[in-house]
Amino acid sequence: MVVEAPVASLKAVYVAEGYENNPENHAVLAELKTKCDKANAIYEVVADNVFKSVSDTQTPQGIMAVMAMPEYSMEQLLAGDKTHLLLLESIQDPGNLGTMVRTGEGAGVTGIIMNKTTVDLFNPKTIRSTMGSIYRVPFYVTDDLGATMQALQRQGISLYAAHLKGQNSYDEEDYTKACGFLIGNEGNGLSDEIANLADAFIKIPMEGQVESLNAAISATLLMYEANRQRRKSN
Repeated sequence: MVVEAPVASLKAVYVAEGYENNPENHAVLAELKTKCDKANAIYEVVADNVFKSVSDTQTPQGIMAVMAMPEYSMEQLLAGDKTHLLLLESIQDPGNLGTMVRTGEGAGVTGIIMNKTTVDLFNPKTIRSTMGSIYRVPFYVTDDLGATMQALQRQGISLYAAHLKGQNSYDEEDYTKACGFLIGNEGNGLSDEIANLADAFIKIPMEGQVESLNAAISATLLMYEANRQRRKSN
């Protein structure tokens, strides 16, 4: 992820002595030094014990970067008829959020919208879970998810809520035009207030005694169904 970091956002790179002394890392470090020069960013080697003290992991890899946090306007998440959004209400697990960002990039989402009670996108665990997709997927944190949904609907964007009350299976709707999928909190799902603003409830059929799926898995199914339909319609 450090190697993938956009030059324009790079502020500093810190490398542990043990990492620098490993010949296998020299090519990567040479590339990073060049990138730091272009970005006018700090490049510094620190003692292993110092590096471990500032890392949030038990076994740090030996390299870290300081980045400027990106910001996007709502307009940057929209792409006319090709708009494909993921809207999240109060997701709490950083791994789930990071996985959704990563999978969203793979499925071709144009952006991810979160309410303020969703876990911090810049939580270190979230960032690692994105595997670099955080650099490329536009996002927007809204103060009022309901008002944001209504604004999107006024622009012709259909919003679908993954909900147990859904009448249609998720693969029975048409997602070839501008659309977005609503995913709720891992334990409680979507609040009634937010769910009731959706254009339609959709369900994910399940066999056996399974009552629900992991939030990130549900989001993946929906985003990739939209991706499949759009590829098929082209």
